[in-house]
Amino acid sequence: MRPRPTIRLRLTALYAVVVFLAGGLLLAVTYALLDDHLHNTLTDPVADDLLADLRGQYLLALFAVTAIAVLLGWIVAERALSRSREIASVARAVSRDSLGRRIALEGPDDELRELADTFDEMLDRLDAAFAGERRFVANASHELRTPLTALRTEVEVALADPDASASELRATAEAVREEVIRFEGLLDSLLSLARSEARALANSEHVDVAETARSVAGRLRGEADAERVALALQAEPVAVNGDPRLLEQLVFNLVENAVSHNCPGGFGEVRVGRRGEKAVLAVTNSGPRVSADRVELLTEPFQRLDRRRSRRGAGVGLSIVRAVTAAHGGSLRLAARGEGGLVAEVVLPAARDEPGRRARQGTARMPRERRARSAAR
Repeated sequence: MRPRPTIRLRLTALYAVVVFLAGGLLLAVTYALLDDHLHNTLTDPVADDLLADLRGQYLLALFAVTAIAVLLGWIVAERALSRSREIASVARAVSRDSLGRRIALEGPDDELRELADTFDEMLDRLDAAFAGERRFVANASHELRTPLTALRTEVEVALADPDASASELRATAEAVREEVIRFEGLLDSLLSLARSEARALANSEHVDVAETARSVAGRLRGEADAERVALALQAEPVAVNGDPRLLEQLVFNLVENAVSHNCPGGFGEVRVGRRGEKAVLAVTNSGPRVSADRVELLTEPFQRLDRRRSRRGAGVGLSIVRAVTAAHGGSLRLAARGEGGLVAEVVLPAARDEPGRRARQGTARMPRERRARSAAR
């Protein structure tokens, strides 16, 4: 079995070949100069004898220097590659359950140090991703178990009563239907979160955020009226490039969050506009006070502002907003209002319209926008 051509062996061979060629070239030039000088100053037989002795000494010196170069190259390569073995050792030891290990390579700030630092940064991202996955799985299993437990309880109660009347069975069926609807909504939310966190932008189209906001406000107008929340919309035309369904889900989650986590007689304000080369969607709502440390947790899955309110929703709305925003190269900022409620601001890269496109779209879309504004009122 042939030995593996290791990097150490190749570096040593390369170093030895370079020294051999450089030394041979230097000796050849020196020999040529001496040959010319000796033949000009001495008789030819004497010059030939001296040159013969010199050739032997030169060859011996060349092979001796090459041997020393091989030895030194082997040692230097070992010292240089010892740091790479440290990187390989940590890489082999890392697993799903030991992502906390880091190389933390010391020494000169060279390419190996850069490689080790890059590897440590990758481990940081993997550690955070796996920690989020474990937390998500734990929370999801709890959230999924709740409606299943309720379903099982309702069915067992109905089965335990052999004399249950038709009205009692109907009430049980309605309770089961309610839990099934809630379960379906939870699954839809989880699928939306998984898709958005995977940054799976199936489509990249020209999306008018203002038009999307008007459509969402129209859909949630009835719910806002039922909750006695005054929903206002200020939308200036601004477009982004992205997945229309994901962007609509982003806007819907923010506005629905502003309506559902509010108080009777409160307000919700949706503003869409342009800030330089960015499209800005800001949703402000009144409601209960939210502490600053609580705001930081709201984008984590299954975090709710108030668990005592309606059981509707899985607590992943803002998580989806965060994931969709990141998938479109934007940023999400949440801030608590001093008077109570929340301010959510999404900043996305604005689309660059082709010359004349905005004017054509504005003319073609004018009747529909007027109808949307009438519906929003």
